[in-house]
Formats: sequence, structure tokens, C-alpha cells
Amino acid sequence: MQASVQNVLRQDILIRICAEYREMPGLTLRRDQARRLWGLDDTTCGQLLDALVESRFLQRRTDGRYVRTGSGRD
Repeated sequence: MQASVQNVLRQDILIRICAEYREMPGLTLRRDQARRLWGLDDTTCGQLLDALVESRFLQRRTDGRYVRTGSGRD
């Protein structure tokens, strides 16, 4: 039961992150900024950002900032 609750919460957070990147097309965040913005611990934040990079919704720039893929801000 606990795992399914965590999966639902994780999915809710992913939806929120995607919504914020869609609402603010120029949004660029470092991992520490994202962690504070969404109130996440460092491990969870990293896992979620990595999942969004793997799904190609986000990309991680060489300076460590996460931007929405296709935003033209490489």
C-alpha cells in the first residue's frame, strides 16, 4: 500500500513540474532551485528531474540548469 501511495504522490509532483514548465516557457532551474521550489528532498528531486530528462520533457544543460526540451535555450 505504501508504495502505491508514493507512486501517486510522485506522479502528482511530475504533473506539477511539467505544468510549471509549460506555463513558464523560459523556466530554467538548477537542481537546488527546483528542490526548494517544489519542497522536495534532494534525492527525490534528482530522481524526478532525471525521469523528465529520460522522457525528453526536460534537458540538462552543461551549466546544470534544467530547461524544457525544444525551448531554444541550449
